[in-house]
Amino acid sequence: MRTRKIPMRKCVACQEMKPKKELIRIVRSPENEVIIDSTGKKSGRGAYICKQVSCSQLAMKNKSLDRALKHQVNQEVYDQLESNFSKLEGQDGK
Repeated sequence: MRTRKIPMRKCVACQEMKPKKELIRIVRSPENEVIIDSTGKKSGRGAYICKQVSCSQLAMKNKSLDRALKHQVNQEVYDQLESNFSKLEGQDGK
């Protein structure tokens, strides 16, 4: 029996290596549009971030998403990330 290798990715904010499924992918599409990729399969340059508000705030402060995507990330993307995190935290505390 062979165990499958779990793909690991690094969070652009806290620099921690985590399994790909535990992170959120943000993509700069070929049209230079920055979007949150919930499927993980959209084409374009991708960057990963932890599912924590602290990591999104750190990424915004340090402009680490901007550097990783080589494009300026709008405030709306950070707001969208933080609203996603608050929904996730709401699900955890059932």
